[in-house]
Parts: sequence; C-alpha cells; structure tokens
Amino acid sequence: MKLIFSLLLAWCPYIQSQSTADSHVNITTAVPLTTDSPTTNGSTYETERHVEYMPYDGWYNNRAHPELGAVDSPLVRLLPSAYEDGVYEPSGKNRPNPFEISDALMSGETGHPSSRNRTAFMVFFGQQVVEEILDAQGSGCPVEYFNIKIPRNHRYNPDDRDDIEMPFLRTRYDMRTGFSPNNPRQQLNEITPYIDGGLMYGVSKAWADALRVTKNGNLAPRGRLAAANDTDPNEGNYPEYNTIRLPMANPPPPADHVLKPIKRFFKLGNPRGNENAFLLTFGILWFRYHNYLTHQLDAVHPDWSDERIYNEARKWTVAAHQKIVMYDWLPSWLGTEEDGSAFTLPPYTHYKPAVDPGITHVFQSAAMRFGHTLVPPGVYRRNKTCHFRYTTTMTGEEGHHALRTCNSYWNPQDAVKEQDIDELLMGMASQITEREDNIITPDLRGDVFGPLEFSRRDLMAINIQRGRDHGLPDYNTARRELGLDTINDVRDINPELFKSEEGKELLENIWNLYNESGIDNMDIWAGGILETTSSGPGDLFRTIIADQFQRVRDGDRFWYENDKNGLFTPEEIQQINKTTLYDIIQLVTDIGPNDIQKNPFFWNTGDPCEQPRQLNHSELAECEGPKHFDYFVGSELSFILTFTALGIFFIGCIVVLWLLGKHKERMQREERRAAAQKRNRRDMGDVFSVMEYVSKKEGYRYSLLKMDSTRHTIQIMTEAGKQLRSIDLQNIQTVFIRTSIDKGKKLCLIRVPKEYDVLMKFSNLNNRDQIIGKIETFLGGLGVAHKRSEDKESVIMKDVVTKDNRQKLVEKFFRVVFAQAFKIKDENRDDVTSLDAKAAKDVIDCELTKSEFAEALSMKASSTFIEQMFSLVDKDNNGYISFREFLDMIVIFAKGDPEAKAKLLFDMYDIDQTGKLDREEFKRMLRSLMELANEKVTEDQMDTLLNSMYTSAGLANKESITLKEFNTILGDYKEELGHAQLKWDGANVGKDLPKRENAPSRARKTLVRAFSSPGNDNINKRISNVAVNTVKRKPVSKTENPVMEKFTEFKRYIENYRAHIFWLSLYTLVTIGVFAERAYYYSVEREHAGLRTIAGYGVTVTRGAASGMMFTFTCLLVTMCRNTITYLRETFLHRFIPFDAAISMHKYIAMWALFFTVMHCIGHAFNFYHIATQTANDLTCIFRDYFHATDELPKFHYWCWQTVTGVTGVLVTLLVIMIYVFATQYARRNAFKVFWFIHNLYPVMYILMFMHGSGMLVQPAFFHYFFLGPAILFTLDKLVSVSRNRVEISVVRAELLPSEVTHLEFKKPLNFEYKSGQWVRIASLAQNGSEYHPFTLTSAPHEETLSVHVRSVGPWTSNLRQTYDPSKLLDSPYPKLFLDGPFGEGHQDWYKFDIAVLVGGGIGVTPFASILKDLVEKSRKNVKFNCKKVYFLWVTRTQKQFEWLTDIIREVEDNDQRNLVSVHIFVTQFYHKFDLRTTMLYICERHFQKISNQSLFTGLRSITHFGRPDFHSFLNSLQDEHLDISKIGVFSCGPPPMTHKVEEACSQLNKCDGASYQHHYENF
Repeated sequence: MKLIFSLLLAWCPYIQSQSTADSHVNITTAVPLTTDSPTTNGSTYETERHVEYMPYDGWYNNRAHPELGAVDSPLVRLLPSAYEDGVYEPSGKNRPNPFEISDALMSGETGHPSSRNRTAFMVFFGQQVVEEILDAQGSGCPVEYFNIKIPRNHRYNPDDRDDIEMPFLRTRYDMRTGFSPNNPRQQLNEITPYIDGGLMYGVSKAWADALRVTKNGNLAPRGRLAAANDTDPNEGNYPEYNTIRLPMANPPPPADHVLKPIKRFFKLGNPRGNENAFLLTFGILWFRYHNYLTHQLDAVHPDWSDERIYNEARKWTVAAHQKIVMYDWLPSWLGTEEDGSAFTLPPYTHYKPAVDPGITHVFQSAAMRFGHTLVPPGVYRRNKTCHFRYTTTMTGEEGHHALRTCNSYWNPQDAVKEQDIDELLMGMASQITEREDNIITPDLRGDVFGPLEFSRRDLMAINIQRGRDHGLPDYNTARRELGLDTINDVRDINPELFKSEEGKELLENIWNLYNESGIDNMDIWAGGILETTSSGPGDLFRTIIADQFQRVRDGDRFWYENDKNGLFTPEEIQQINKTTLYDIIQLVTDIGPNDIQKNPFFWNTGDPCEQPRQLNHSELAECEGPKHFDYFVGSELSFILTFTALGIFFIGCIVVLWLLGKHKERMQREERRAAAQKRNRRDMGDVFSVMEYVSKKEGYRYSLLKMDSTRHTIQIMTEAGKQLRSIDLQNIQTVFIRTSIDKGKKLCLIRVPKEYDVLMKFSNLNNRDQIIGKIETFLGGLGVAHKRSEDKESVIMKDVVTKDNRQKLVEKFFRVVFAQAFKIKDENRDDVTSLDAKAAKDVIDCELTKSEFAEALSMKASSTFIEQMFSLVDKDNNGYISFREFLDMIVIFAKGDPEAKAKLLFDMYDIDQTGKLDREEFKRMLRSLMELANEKVTEDQMDTLLNSMYTSAGLANKESITLKEFNTILGDYKEELGHAQLKWDGANVGKDLPKRENAPSRARKTLVRAFSSPGNDNINKRISNVAVNTVKRKPVSKTENPVMEKFTEFKRYIENYRAHIFWLSLYTLVTIGVFAERAYYYSVEREHAGLRTIAGYGVTVTRGAASGMMFTFTCLLVTMCRNTITYLRETFLHRFIPFDAAISMHKYIAMWALFFTVMHCIGHAFNFYHIATQTANDLTCIFRDYFHATDELPKFHYWCWQTVTGVTGVLVTLLVIMIYVFATQYARRNAFKVFWFIHNLYPVMYILMFMHGSGMLVQPAFFHYFFLGPAILFTLDKLVSVSRNRVEISVVRAELLPSEVTHLEFKKPLNFEYKSGQWVRIASLAQNGSEYHPFTLTSAPHEETLSVHVRSVGPWTSNLRQTYDPSKLLDSPYPKLFLDGPFGEGHQDWYKFDIAVLVGGGIGVTPFASILKDLVEKSRKNVKFNCKKVYFLWVTRTQKQFEWLTDIIREVEDNDQRNLVSVHIFVTQFYHKFDLRTTMLYICERHFQKISNQSLFTGLRSITHFGRPDFHSFLNSLQDEHLDISKIGVFSCGPPPMTHKVEEACSQLNKCDGASYQHHYENF
C-alpha cells in the first residue's frame, strides 16, 4: 500500500499539470497590467519558459506534503483544544449564554464613523478575501445540532418560553479525528487557504470549466469566462446565469422568506458570491478583469490556444489579487503600529515548504470576524456627479438613502443590475464604515439571514457558539498561548473603552455576566472584540490575523513573488507590485480617474464625493422580522392520502375477494337453479322460484316452492331441489294468506296452523298474484279453505313467525319434556312450574309436526322409520305429536328396560296391530333401517339376512313372530337396547340424561363387541386383535396429579416434535437476531448519525424490520424447493430435519414476513413524517444520493412518489397486501385463479424489493446478500421442474365416478420413481397449461401407469371432469397433461413405524389407496419392512361416495396373506353407538357377517361401523394389543374437523404413560 501511495504521489504533479492546458511547454507570455496598449508599452514582457500553473484544489502546492493547503484540509490548531470531554464535545459549557453576551457586550447605537475613515469598500473587499481563503461553515454530515437557547425577554422569544432555541449546526469535521484527547475533532476548510483564485474560478477543475460554459453548452471563446450574453453590451459585462445549477449557496432571502431558483444567480467561483450585492460586485469585477486580460492576450498572441489564454489570464488575475490583498488591503485592515505607521507583514523572502498555510481555528471562529464591527447597516450608491441614489421598489422599500444590508441578503442581482456595479463601487468608496468598537450593527446582530425555520439570526451569538463548537479555549488562554499578557482585570482589556459613559455601562454588563465564572471563562470572540481600538483590531486578533496571512503567503509555492516557480520574471513581478485595485477598476468599468480615490479602502478629505451622512440603522428601511416555517406544510394531504389509500387498498382487496366469493356462490346458485328448474320442469309439475324470508339476520334466500297434491304438502326446496321443509295439509282446515298493500305490494305471507310462516317476496305485483292464484287453486283442489287479508308491509314483517321463533318454542318444548321425564332439577332449566302462565300454555299447547319430529332426530320426514315412529307416537292420529304423547315416548327411553324398548320397536312395525310380525313386516323393519343408513341391499341379501336371524333364534319355519320370539331374535343384543336412546338434535339435554354405567367402560365393551364377532374364524383372524382384551394389564389412565399430567404431555410433545421445535426455535432466534442486529446498529452505533438523529427509534424499527423482511421473504423460496426437499427427505438428513413440515414452515415464515412488513410500513409512516419535517439541507446530508434543486423542499410526496425507493416501497406493499389477502383459505376456495395469478407475481415482488434497496435511501443495498443463495437454489429447483413439467403426458383412461370424482390414468414418464403416499402437480392442456394443481397419486409404485382421483369441488376440477367426460369426447383422444413431481410428504413414511394407523376422510383417502396397494404388493413379494400392522380407518358419509376405494380394499383383503391390514369403515350417515337405530343396524350387520363373511353394506370382509369414530377409544385400545410398542404412527388426511379430532385424541393419549402417538396429517 505504501508503494502504491508513493507512486500516486509521484504521478500527481504530472496529472495536475495535465489538467491545466499547455503546462510544461514553451510559451511566450505577454500580459498588460495597465491601461496602456500591450503592444506599445514596456509593460509587455515576452519570455519562453516552462510553466506549472497553480492547481485549483491546492493539492501538490507543497511537494513534500501534497495535502497541505488542499481542499478539505483540517483547520490548524494554533491554540490547544478545549473540548469539554477533551475529544469533541463543545467547549464553554459553563460560559454565559451567547445571546446574553451578544446583548450585553455588542449592542448599541450605530451611525458612528470609522476613526480612520475606513470605507465600506474595504469592509466588503475583506469579505471576499475571507471567501477566498476560508469556508468552514458547512455543517457536518450527519448533522449535529448545537442549538442556542433563547432567553426570556429576547425578541426571538416573544412568549417568554423556556424551550425555544435558535438552530445551530456544528461544522463539518475530519472523520478521522475526534476519537481521543490525542486526536481531538478537527474541523475542515472546504476550500484552499491560498490566495489562488478560488474566489474567481472555484476550487476544482470541473467548477472552473463550468464557469467557461455558455448557456448553449459551448466553451466561451478565447479563454474567457462565460458571459450572460456576449451580444448584449450590458449582459456581456455579467457572468453567465447559473442555468446549469452549480451547487452554490442558496438560502432563502429573509426579506422574502421563500426559496428561489438557484438559476437566478450568476456563475462565480465563490459558491457564496451571490450573498449580497456588495460581495457580488467584487465577484463581477474580477470576472471582468479576467475577460479583459484574455482579450489583451488574444490580441497579442492570436496563435495561442484558448486554454493557454485562459490559464495565462488566470495566472495574472490571481497574482494581482495576491498583491492587492497582501500589500494593499491587509495593512489597512490591521491598522497602525504604536508609532502611527501602517502595520505590515515582514518582507517576502522566499517560499518556505515547512510552513503550513492552513487556516487556524481561532482565525476562522474569532479573529477574522473582527470585520463585523465595521459592517454598516446599509450601503450608498452614487454616480460620477456625486448623486447618491435612493432606493427604488426594485431594490427594496422606496425612498431610502441606501441599500439596507439586512434586506439585501441573497437578493443581489437587482441592486447590481439597476445601475451596474459602478455606482456600488463608487458608493462604497465614498461611504465611511462603522466605528472600530465593540458595537455590531443590528443587520448582523439579530437580522443576519438564516434558514426557513429561523429566517433571522444573531451572528454574534453564532460567532460565540462557533468558537465553542470548534473547541476554542477561553480568552486568557489564547493570549497566554500567543505570548501576550493575560488579563486579570476586565478594565485592562481596553482601558480607553471603559473610560467613557458607554464604557462604564458596558463594564457593568461584563461584571454581571462573568461575576461568577470570571474573566477566565470569557470567549475569545467576546474578549477580542472588546480589545478593538480606533486603529483596528486589538493585540489578540491582530496577532492571529498577521500570523495567518504570513503563513498563507510564505507557504504558497505559487505565490507571485516566488521567483523559483517560473510563473513570472522579476520584471513581471515588479509590474504586478505596481498594480492596484484602482487600476483594475479603471480597466473594467466606466469609472473615470477622478471618480474614485486611488486608495478606495480609505476616504480622506479631498477625495471624490463625500457621503451625505453617516448611516444609522434607524434611518433606513426596517429589516423584515424573523419568520419561522413548518416543513411539513404541503405534505399533509399526500401523507394522509397515501396511507389512507394503503388502508383502502387493503380493505378493497378484502371486498374484491368477498365479491369474487359471492360471485362464485351466485354462479353456482344460478347453475343449481338452472339445473333444478330444468329438472323441475321435467319431473315436478307446479314448482315456482321465490324469495323466501328466513330471518332478520339472514334476510331472504332463493328457494323453490312446490305444491304436491299427491302427498297433500307444500314443499320448500333449495334451488338444487333439496327439500328444506314440508308443510303437511292433510289435517288442516284453513290456511291464512296475507298480502302487503304498500311498497310495491310484493309480500305474501302463508300461515298454516302449528307451522311457522312462509313469507315470500316477489319482483312485482303480477308475479305475486299469479303464484297466489296457483296456491289458492291448489288449496281448493285439496279441500282446504283459505282466508286472504291485506296489511301494511311493516305490520306483516312484525307479525311473521320465522323458523327461529318456532325453533325457540320447540326447544323450550324439549327442555320441559326432558325435565319432566328425567326429573331434572336445575335453576337454569325450564319446567312447567317455573314458566309463567302464557309460556306454560304455549309449551303445553305446542304440537310437533312430522317435519319437526324428523328434524329433531336428524332424519328425513319421508323415511319409513319416521313414518312408523310418528304413527306410533301420534296416538290420536291428528297428524301432530302433543306434549303428553311425546312425554310418554321419552319416558320409555328414560326408564324403560330392554323389553319395553323392544316392544316399542315391535309395535312400530306391527302395522295391523295383530301382535305379530310376519316376514314382510320384519323385512320392512330391516329395510327402513337400511334406508336410514342410505344403504341399498339386494333382495337376495335381505332374504339371506332374514333366514340367518330366524335360524339363529330357532324360528326357521315361522312365517310370523310374536313379541317374545322377537326378543329371542335380539338375543345377546338386548343389553345394547337397554342403553339405546334416540339422539335429539336441538334438545340440548344429552349431558343431563342419567348414566347407567361408567361411560368409558361401556364404550370399551361396545368396541369389543363391535370389533369382534365370535363364531367365525376368518373374521376373527382379521379383526379380533383390536380392542380385544387378550392380555390383561392395568388400564392406562391419567395421573391424578395435574402437574405430572402436564409434564407427561410436555415430555411427549417434545419427544414427538423435537426436530420441529429445534428448527422452529433456531429459525425464530435467527430471525430475531437478524432484526436485533440492525436494530442495535441503528440504536447504538448510528445513534448520532444520519436518519437516526431525526427519526429516533423509528429507524431502529424500520431497519430491523427491513432486514427481517429480506431474510424471511427470501427464506420462503427455500420452503418451496419441492424437488430439493423431496430428494433430501430420502437422505439421512430426514432424521434431523422435518422436511414434511415445509408447507407449515412456509406459512410460519410468511407470518414473520407479514409481521415485519407491517412493522416496516408503520415505522415508515413515522419516519416519513419526521423526514417531511426536516430542512432540505439536513435531508441532503442524510440522503446523499438524492439530489434536488436548492429552491425545492422535498415533501412527503417527493420521497414517497418521486424516488425509486419510495415508489417501489409502495408498489411492493400493495403487492404484499394482495398476496396475503388472496392467499387466505377463503380466497383459495372461492377465487383460486386469482390466488394463483397473484401468488405467481412473487418474481415481481423480489424485483421491487431489490429496486427498493438499490435506491440506498438509508443504507447501502444488501438485499442481494439474503437473496442470492435461496434464489439460486430455487432457480435450480425450478429448472428441474421445468425439465419435466413441460413434457406432454398421454392420458390412458378416464372415468367419471360417483360423488363427482374423476379418475385419470396416464402414462408414467421414463425414470419417474416415487413412493406410495407422494403427490404430483398436474396441468391440463385443455384448460391452462400453466395452472398446476396438486393431487395425491392413488397408483402404487409397482404399477405401470400413474393414476389420480380428483373430486370436483371448484371451477378447475369441474372443468377437468367435463374435459374428460367420455360422452363429450366421443372418439377424440383424451387431452394430454403436464406433470410435475413427485413430491414427498409425511404419509409416505408409514412403513417406518411398527404400528401405523391410516385415517382417511372423504377424498382424503387418496394417499392411502396408494399405500394400501403398495403394502399388499410388498407383502405378496415378502419384502421386509419395519411395519408390523396397519389399521386403516375409512370415514365416509356413505361408502357409495367412493366405491372405487371399495375395490382397492377388496384387493387388499384378497392379497393380504400376512394379515397386515385391518380395515374399519365408518359410515357417518348414522350417529353414535347407543342410538336405537344404530343398534339395530349392528344386529343386522353381525348376522350377515356370520353367514357371508362380508359386510351387508359394503360387501367387504372389513368391519362397517355406523357413526363417527371415537378416535380416542380406538387409539387407546391399540395399547392393549401391542404392549411392546413404544411409538405408533398416525396418518390422517381429510377435512380439518376430522384431522383435528385425530390430533386431539393423540394429544390426550400423549398425556398418559404408554405408547407415544406421532400424528402426521394433511387437509383438503
């Protein structure tokens, strides 16, 4: 590194020389320095020599130390630093408030002339000298505020508040400093300290070149600086306007308090050259002088290049400026010696490379500010005839003697161009400046310019605060360090000053300020300004200033007097020494020789044009008062609208999703209605579509109203034709019809006694009357009278009896009946005695219709069982069941013995009441029971069953049986009848019924009887192992200690899910760590930097959340690498990583991503507010890559809608909202295509996230660090899928199976290897080749083809069914498929457990179809695997829904030679084990099993159960059979309620000692 740096240093002079044209070449220099002709005067010198022009940026001015004097060099410490902490905290913590110092020491009446007749010309020339060598006003980045508290009773604090401060920004500093007392903070000088033309040309080559560029983009000819308009004599005398927007200083003019375009300024080398008209005047003067020299050089040397002319003119301009500053202005500035002679620097001897020309802190922050005491409150303008011009409306308030200094800040052009610079130059030359004292004009001490939020500031307070910012020591320390005597008595600072009356008052103010801290705590600026005498600055400031300028001169290799640098010959140096500012004015203005004094820095008697009077601020235009600014103004609307729009968009997505769902429902309803109407037109006769009122909550629904004259009923059906209710009119005398007479006459109410009302709404009156006419005709045909009345719609709506009203009465009916039957005493229960008279009468008078009776039993009113039961209970045959009739029946079930219940069943089917059941009546009983189970049994099966039951009871030859013989047939099952009841839906009393036996004990006994059947070896071989108490052991039970129970549950949970818990915990910790790392960084390490300083912990939250988002959103890609996961789960890694939980992990990570997104958005809502309230300069510092015009205030809409970061942030937020809303289960069910489309926009989301970070608004982009790894893995995984999922697969066979199931069999691709239980994704080319849907393979690995069974539940699956409908395809080939997969999941691991329980519900049986076939194949081939026993539980509403699975089970039974599989089928059409109906079905089933070795209902040897399985009891019974098994695998697939029940059972059993149950499930 050192070698490289040395080489760079060695080459830098060459590079610098190449940056200035014609260096190191032979040239002939001819430079005119007077008004004489360059070709006729001896002032022209011609030599041929090598020239190295001075650099712009100061680098390599000092060859030994190239950085000395360079741009952005640290200020030099002439005095020791006095930082409060020795490192960087401002000094002067215990010093008085700067405002109080300013008011006490520097206030006073203006209008006193300079004692030495110094002119305003000298003062403002001094300002441009400062601008030439010093610029340390720039604020640091990040911005540091060191605000000055405003005391009470100050003009800035009219409300006398204690929390008002004037903003003050600390100076930019060298970031390599400020780390220790040995390396304290060092502020920077942003320009060179040399007098090298930075004022005219800028401090960089780029800036200098920009000054030469005209408005049309070309360089000004012949080395000139670009003029505003060369063709216009007036405009040609001014620099080009800043149309290219050079970054010049552009604070708001305090007189206007508004930001103005920077293009109004002239392009100058000094960025602050347009601050005021007086400073601008000198900038234009030097601009003209440069162009004057180029004109002269061009005339003498027409063969020279533009670049040569430019550099020669620059060289001579800088030399003239050096001479004037150092030898003309500086002596005038520093005053006189004690003997009255002018104070001068020691003569120049030679260049001294050991001298550091750097600007000192004390020079910048105190000494050079001495000139502030000389600044007048205004400036005169005059013409050649000594006419002093008044102000006009163009230059401020009209009619004043002079331009007011405070109102001219940053509005200089008008005053300059009104009468050219000539009048300003002459006016300043004639104007005597303010007296050399401690009093500062109000234009500086209170009305100097400031930012928008504080338009007027106190420059004296700023001077003091700046010194403290730079760590300056106190006044006495400065004197001591510089070899001056220390001051012990305040009066010794300036004895002459304190002798006057003003001085005495001043002295008292000083004592009041420093009576506690003493003079040793006085700031350098305050003490130094008090030293000021009539001659000029006191000892302290003069010493500092003289030292500074001497080092600037002696340490400059390109100083014009250095005869070693080759710039000038001795003769040329002599000529330069003769040059004065007067000469230059004469050359470039219209000012004549007698229009201005030869030394414009002083005005003496006899000089041209004496000023009219010494200006006093009270005689001039008032300074515009201080104003403040709210930076959030202008952002309110966009801020509110943006975040409101995000909220509305979120709600809108939900509404759109809801509308899509409703649209789907409506379309399905229309399809069902069309199908129903088509069917009704064909089959049902008088059927009408109506809008039926359901309830106040549900409103209206579309229904079908059918009038059935055969059954004497009015039926209400769904649009699909499913019956909702049936109103029996057989025993009805009169029907009441009420119609509305207002609001369009659209309502019709039909009231049938003992029924709830039918209220219908019609589209119009004609439609209503037409249907009412049909109803009246129908009633007349049945002989039922009707009464019609009319009423207001509101009255009808109030009087209507809805199903809810009727249901409440029926529920009360049940509660009272059961309370009476079972003698339930409960204060919360109803009985007749607890009801009031009206309620009791309503209950007693209530009679159940057949429909309500059937609904209470959850059965169809048309079923034979209901017909028979209803007829039996309805003793008075009035078509209704009264309170007493119902109570009598319930008493039988509550208290009756088995014989009583058997008699009830016997009487139900003894239709002719002969006391006997013939074979037909008994067969009728059995058929009604089959009907309840939705089963159809052949006549042969029925005869076989009947003969078996008669034979087993010894009644083979009987044609009819008595009640006693019926009891004989029931035999061993009478005990079950003793426990049998009827399940009453809506009664809500089951938990109150008396228990005859311990429920678990009875359940276990029933299971044993249900799952075993003595007398048949084949059946016992298959089923006796489950729940048969073959091995006696102590029953497993819960511990009585709840703590131990919880501990056991926890232990089992950890055991079963230890891998899940580990990875979930690890990922959670890493995610939190990712968030915490950024949060810590911006909370602690960046506490005082960047956006953190203004937004506080909002940045902490948003940056941490941003990292969390990047991490989680990229991790989502990993969870979707299906091929990779499928491959890895077959490796040893599956023992440590739960690959089957990938989807669950995907959802978990997505929730984290959503959490961080919401946090990020909310955080930015606060951050954007903070950003929108900050100053433009502060924001430029914080967001360094975001540039804006200085007259533009970046509002919220700028950051949000005009930056890449903002726009992409909004877009990605909108996209995330859509992705999450349409990823909900409701969306996937009701708007799958929308979900599919939006979810596949994830590449757009990642692109937007990348663009969002690439804007580098807050930090460098590093999204790619998170993204690259997962993206590469995901891309490779996708390529694997693409390599196969675009191959067209031929469909071999397609079948349309019952229950809307479509069976597809298609060719197996080459090298397609899979395991039973795995799944694939298929896309139909006939629909959309890009839309893939997942389906479990139902084929086994050994089969030559692949197959899936698809149930039609949505648009895609319904269209698939239609696509492969053979009736539509005719002779056309089956449309081909795209296939992607196979992919692994938990069910394929069934063989890894000794005992595996497979639970399938609905279409969820598909993975088990593959597993069962594979298991049998392995068994047939004697393939060894861990699994010793498989229990398959098929839960289905009716086995006829999936008859194709019956064939698979039958194949399993035929080939299962090792008795591996035990199959149990649960038909949920029926309810629970102790229902009267179910008990009878079991009796029939067991009889048929005995004689046929197969189920009566399925034709299988597997056991058929009626009702939903009790998973807890079943799984618990496995432990009785398999004592040596410690772990049982449970695999379920089906609807969520079923898998939840299985999970619940496993969780409950895992609380107990015994085997551990590991549950793997999938939901459909």
